[in-house]
Amino acid sequence: MTATPLIELRDVNTYYGQIHILQDVNLHVDPGEFVALLGGNACGKSTTLKTCLGLVTPRTGSVFINGEDVTHLRTAERIRRGVAVVPENRRLFGPMTVLENLQLGAFTRSDVSESDYEYVFDLFPRVAERRQQLAGTLSGGEQQMVAVARALMAKPSLLLMDEPSMGLAPKLVEQSFEMIDRLHNGGVSMLVVEQNANMALSFADRGYVLQTGRVVLDGPADELAEDEELRKAYLGR
Repeated sequence: MTATPLIELRDVNTYYGQIHILQDVNLHVDPGEFVALLGGNACGKSTTLKTCLGLVTPRTGSVFINGEDVTHLRTAERIRRGVAVVPENRRLFGPMTVLENLQLGAFTRSDVSESDYEYVFDLFPRVAERRQQLAGTLSGGEQQMVAVARALMAKPSLLLMDEPSMGLAPKLVEQSFEMIDRLHNGGVSMLVVEQNANMALSFADRGYVLQTGRVVLDGPADELAEDEELRKAYLGR
């Protein structure tokens, strides 16, 4: 029996005004998967995540979470159904402490306990060390850890990540993906938007490639990494 996808987009078309952004997009993430969403600038990657979150509503097509049609549900309702996001550029609340940022990550929950904080502190000891520090004073790598920890405070079944390597030094990019891989191996399912196709495909299970709002390639990550068209366009080979 095939598992119900954690999230699924079916024949999604989205517009900004008269501009057709996503065109007949179909994708899904199954339980336990790390799926990479690849493509160049302005190809529709971030719009896809916004559509998953309910920040953008498709003009046609549907969005499903755990088999439920959520196309017209608000973002907070989708988060309550198990979706959390690590936004582009982390988007921490800089004047607030790390601990206060974590507390905001659990705003949809009424059952937060000390064990939830212990869970993210065990994953990210540096976050525990910095818990009383203002988030805006942290390094880029530390802010990335806090952003992921904040998302995990919602106890998501699916984690959406938008360009986790953006703005990070090359060494920190590698560390960031090792962190993502550790989460994945720990049972966290995720859809990761990323321009660094080489890095993303080396860790992902499957991938989709967007070009001008359309899915032009999809399949197992190792097969995509060897695809001639993808290698020329995105992998620099």
